[in-house]
Amino acid sequence: MSALSPRPAATLTDAHGRRIEYLRLSVTDRCDLRCRYCMAEDMQFLPKAAVLSIEEMGELAERFVARGIRRIRLTGGEPLVRRGIEMLAARLGALIGHGLDELTLTTNAMRLAEHAPMLAAAGVRRINVSLDTLDREAFRHITRFGDLDVALRGIAAAQREGIAVKINMVALAGLNEDQLMPMLQWCAANGCDLTLIETMPLGEVADDRSDHYIPLHQFIAPLRAERSIWPVDKSTGGPARYFAIEDSPVTLGLITPLSDNFCATCNRIRLTVEGRIYMCLGQDDHVDLRAALRDGGDVDGLIDAALAGKPRAHDFHIERKSTPAVARHMSATGG
Repeated sequence: MSALSPRPAATLTDAHGRRIEYLRLSVTDRCDLRCRYCMAEDMQFLPKAAVLSIEEMGELAERFVARGIRRIRLTGGEPLVRRGIEMLAARLGALIGHGLDELTLTTNAMRLAEHAPMLAAAGVRRINVSLDTLDREAFRHITRFGDLDVALRGIAAAQREGIAVKINMVALAGLNEDQLMPMLQWCAANGCDLTLIETMPLGEVADDRSDHYIPLHQFIAPLRAERSIWPVDKSTGGPARYFAIEDSPVTLGLITPLSDNFCATCNRIRLTVEGRIYMCLGQDDHVDLRAALRDGGDVDGLIDAALAGKPRAHDFHIERKSTPAVARHMSATGG
């Protein structure tokens, strides 16, 4: 494990007493889709010189594990478009059982079929797949040019490798609000769990997000009309609250950043592809590790400064014609 600083490796606790054990590591800001709620159609991506190398990401991840990070999720953009992702996955997978409990990934599944064997070999045992609809035309509209069949083949390939798949479905009024029950049925038939997510106001996109925002208690109303759901004691380290569904094997997760703030139990920190720590997805404050890493500076001191500045909560809201909470897109920060 690399020693980037002689400083003692204190555990990661923020100014509000929350123990930080979960790192979301963005390996690229690029993506092979342009989902309407996430990205502009004509995105400007970072130049190569601005992003961390695969080796630098590995060094920083090892430092975070030495400081007490127990889970790492690889995110993007789309992490599987990053050249060298197999080397990073293998390096981080080697930490499992040596400080790291789990390595996971969030993907759109467009390249999952070809990468599933590599992920399984690296020790990835579960992944999240972003899939907002099973209607082929709606899928192409939401993603702008995605192919649903490619995503479904990727999911099947991952499952053949023994990787558990959870579907992440963003609730979008007017786009997929009639798709919850078909998605639940598909998940039950294909051995997947399902997490629903409220759309978040990050970055300028073509559509007005208020046109598509729907609180999850409304989105799941058709389910509640048919079946009982009740909370279950389950945690995967993230912000979701989990529920069992009557007569269904599917565990349902709800992520409600707008209608029911979950920040009190936040245990996460985000490292972007530029080497910036964002203490909160909904705030612009950050600490830049890249220069210190490259110049032999006090990386641990900067990590401590980031934790000291981690806010108690985000400031998300969605109103008609309102500006995003932050200017950067989700793909620039990592999910």
